[in-house]
Amino acid sequence: MSAPAPSEVLFYEQGASWLWVLAGPLAGFAMAMIQLSAGYGIQWVVPGIFFVLVTVFLAIQVKAARIHTSVELTVDELRQGTEITRTDEIVRIYPEATGAETPKWQYARALGELTGVPRGRTGIGLRLTNDRSAQAWARKHHQLRAALTNLVEERIPPEPSA
Repeated sequence: MSAPAPSEVLFYEQGASWLWVLAGPLAGFAMAMIQLSAGYGIQWVVPGIFFVLVTVFLAIQVKAARIHTSVELTVDELRQGTEITRTDEIVRIYPEATGAETPKWQYARALGELTGVPRGRTGIGLRLTNDRSAQAWARKHHQLRAALTNLVEERIPPEPSA
């Protein structure tokens, strides 16, 4: 028995970049340069501690961000962090929030296991089956909105304008 073929990825965000981990070596180098400029010479203990602590701390943060703030949309599923929503449960994409009044969908639960829309991301209102609302989110929210809209309109024709 063969595994089902993976669906085409329509949208993807990785959540965080491993480049942030380079701040660890830079912190160690900066401490070494501070020691050198102070005329003490370089004692490797303090720069080494900065190197290790900053690198490990940032590696943990980046790994967590790559798990909990990544987004992937395929024809079959929308994955926000570790939560997966079947795309056939998405009935409608709400219009973007404009003006001073907050739309009701912005009070809906954010998809994913986080308590709200992650910082640096923008929510996208979704109407789900069984009269539920939720917020998808992404940094490149316009691209995710366009991909979701195309996907939903292929299945469900848009509502006629009044």
